[in-house]
Amino acid sequence: MTSRKLLSPFHLQPAHYVFAVVLLIRVVVLARLTVSPYLLPTRGDMHFYDDWAQRILSGHLADHLAFYGLPGYAYLLAALYKLAGYGPFVPALLQALLDAGTAVLIYKVSVGIFQGAGTRRAQITGLVGAAGWAFFVPAQTYAAILMPTAWFIFIFWLILWRIISRRNAPKGWEAFLLGLLVGLTATAIATVLFLIPLLISAIVLKPAISMHSQFRTRISAIVLLFLGAAAGTSPCWVHNCLIARDRVFLSAHSGINFWIGNNPSANGYPRFPPGLRAGQAAMLQDSIDAAESAVGHSLKRGEVSHYWSAKARDYIERYPAAWVRLLALKLRTFWSAFQYDDLSIITILREQRVTFPGIYFGLIAAFALPAMVLGWKAAPAGRWVTSAIALQMVALLPVFTTERYRLPVVPGLLVFAAFGLVMFFNNLAAGNFRPALSYSVLLAVSTVFISWPQRDPSLWALDAYNSGWQALESGNFALAQPKLELARSYVPDNAETNFALGNLKLAQSDAAAATTFYLATLRLDPQHRGAINNLGVLALENGQSDVAEQRFREALAIDARNPKTHFLLAKTLIAKGQTESARVEIDRAISLRADQPEFLALRAQIENSP
Repeated sequence: MTSRKLLSPFHLQPAHYVFAVVLLIRVVVLARLTVSPYLLPTRGDMHFYDDWAQRILSGHLADHLAFYGLPGYAYLLAALYKLAGYGPFVPALLQALLDAGTAVLIYKVSVGIFQGAGTRRAQITGLVGAAGWAFFVPAQTYAAILMPTAWFIFIFWLILWRIISRRNAPKGWEAFLLGLLVGLTATAIATVLFLIPLLISAIVLKPAISMHSQFRTRISAIVLLFLGAAAGTSPCWVHNCLIARDRVFLSAHSGINFWIGNNPSANGYPRFPPGLRAGQAAMLQDSIDAAESAVGHSLKRGEVSHYWSAKARDYIERYPAAWVRLLALKLRTFWSAFQYDDLSIITILREQRVTFPGIYFGLIAAFALPAMVLGWKAAPAGRWVTSAIALQMVALLPVFTTERYRLPVVPGLLVFAAFGLVMFFNNLAAGNFRPALSYSVLLAVSTVFISWPQRDPSLWALDAYNSGWQALESGNFALAQPKLELARSYVPDNAETNFALGNLKLAQSDAAAATTFYLATLRLDPQHRGAINNLGVLALENGQSDVAEQRFREALAIDARNPKTHFLLAKTLIAKGQTESARVEIDRAISLRADQPEFLALRAQIENSP
């Protein structure tokens, strides 16, 4: 009998099939990505993490400044590059495995929550939810690119499944491990810390295993939870406080994010105020430069964060009514069917047929909200999922919403959307028309709420602008031109779109058209440093040294600490024969960025000149 059991075939469960099917879909997407021009990141946050990881591999582990950007994913990439060689394929393959694991968690969470409705119905709900995740287009995209999103979502729902699947409160050792997992994840995406209230609730509200000394047991578990979170986040705060000597918990870029989310032009999305370029690396550098220019001296990273946080708090205190309206707008943007993907990678990969056709946020949310309302009483365990969704939403209210920021709530929405559909058709089949009617009415209300039209043309221009800019940087001018022109047709008075078209014309060797677009940029934004610099470069190339000098000095009046502008001014002064003044400018450029080879080469040229 024993030997027969050992030889019997392994019985596959529905969860195994879910994992296999979703993994196959993710691997096909990854295979398509490898033969597209978008595998290696050239700009944006993907390039930011990739470049950081390569610097870590080259031995640049720390610059003795507080982190300005969460380091967890960059160090993870560096470790993977070290083990498997440089390239995004291995990290993306691991993310495909994690994303398939997320589909399994959707299935298991569904079964755990809706078991009371019947095992078969719960399993069907789980399979429908997992299928939705398999063909959810943003999930397909972010599992394949160099971003920490897939890791975060898997860990987020792993923790939640752990809460739902256990009848009793977490014990001390489990609370510590869960806190450790939250802390480690927070070094890559800080909003995971908003799961801590959910874990505390599980410790307090779920029945304890031991009936003796329950109060002491729960208090010790909460203490161990916080100790685990402190240990998990320690790579950040130990580095910042003890090595950089700067009082920063995780990353000093929280201040600029707070300002972007709370300023007079904020709209619930990451709309960058004047003076800040889009893209994480550029935005972070601009935020440092702008803060230092405003105060007139160098700042620690924590001081930069405080500068921007103070501006945001001042806005909130001065205009409390406007800020309350902004919060309401943020709630609407979080639930809107409008897709704001700040990387525009979702649209790019879908247009290039890398990802499969599928569903998007608006459809899932419309079906999920009615089931969340009706399921509050019918399925009490679902309240944990509803609370997790609410906590992630609250985590974004101080800043802004993008498609990847709200992606972690989608597995929970799929759980409810699938449950609502299954119960609706079951009620129709059984002749229970009253609950079916209640669901239909709530569905109509949620559809109107979620599909409320987005009338800001600048938001509709985002995908076209980002796609055009990426095509420009990859040298695909034939694609860049119609995309950028489409973006300009939406918002002709957008400075960045005109600037990008100027760069396109410059790349096409059409200096006259480039000049026209740069001048248009300055009419819209008189302090656009990039347009001023490029006009200076064009003037210098045309032998107009006086005009070039004027342009570069205008740029330095905006940002006196920009090393590239000092370098360009030095080249202009050399062309005018003012060697001593050129030496002053190139020395200033080197003092601001000593590791730039072209700066050092120009100083050597000046030193060797007669």
